[in-house]
Amino acid sequence: MGLTGSGKSNFINKLTGSKEESRANGLKSCTQDIREFIVDLPVGKRYMFVDTPGFDNTYRSDRDILRTIADWLGAKYRAGLKLTGVIYTHRISDNCTTRQACKSLDLFSQLCGDEAAQCIRLVTTMWDNQKPENAAIWQRRVSQLEGNLWNPLISLGARHEPFFNTQESAWNIVNGLVQAHWELGKASAGHALLIQEEMVDAQKTLNETSAGRMFYPQLQNVLSGQKGMLKDLADALAEKDLNVAEQLRAEYRKAEAERRREIEDMERMKIPLGRQIAVFFGGRKTHSRKIELNFTPGDLDYRSCGITEDDHVILYVAAYFLIH
Repeated sequence: MGLTGSGKSNFINKLTGSKEESRANGLKSCTQDIREFIVDLPVGKRYMFVDTPGFDNTYRSDRDILRTIADWLGAKYRAGLKLTGVIYTHRISDNCTTRQACKSLDLFSQLCGDEAAQCIRLVTTMWDNQKPENAAIWQRRVSQLEGNLWNPLISLGARHEPFFNTQESAWNIVNGLVQAHWELGKASAGHALLIQEEMVDAQKTLNETSAGRMFYPQLQNVLSGQKGMLKDLADALAEKDLNVAEQLRAEYRKAEAERRREIEDMERMKIPLGRQIAVFFGGRKTHSRKIELNFTPGDLDYRSCGITEDDHVILYVAAYFLIH
């Protein structure tokens, strides 16, 4: 879960001692499906680390990625397995947040729910690439993340942990999660995420869950973009700027193809009225509630990062599900 490119597979490789077979390079996605890694320790403990494909995937839609993750979570929950923790990674080397990063964090929050917040670790990566002259800037970024982007999660019990790209650092984070798990009295029970309670206990379909409903506004965003393009196209034609007009036509054709895909997805996800009534009156209630995030891509101050708005880059995020 999360955006592509944050190095989530590298985190698991450090835990397991595996060599990295491949890595997300730039915006190309590495992990395309759920991957489970079993680690047996000499002290008799067994861990399952789960690597998930990232959102903003090169080859698959966010809806498809969410369905893959939700199906895996649902299957484990039905089998009686719950989570010890969820690790959500953020590249500290990224200057600022973006709209896609906000969307991914919101989706992550709706999937987890408030009851599972205490088992979330917000892990910053890329600290091994820090230069001495950037130390103060990177520490300010941590303060900004904790005070703005991550504040709703932290206020519910999530914690921030730095990852220094070593096996010791990775295991310190995991062991801290396991220790907190015992202190919370969850040694035998584990944590259920909101989407697991919704799909299994309340018997909702994916599009009826808090995370699934997040995709409905996307069609409106596409339509708004098309409206703006049509206005720009009309202005370009009025000014007889044929080069700009042709570029706008190409962009509009791409937006139209996206609009058609959105409509097809909406039709597949549409909830019949009878089903809505049945879920409202007959469905079981969940223990967890969705987490409300109140921020925009501009919430982090570009100037305090030491850069200008034009210099911002994509924030890569990802998550791992850990079963102890």
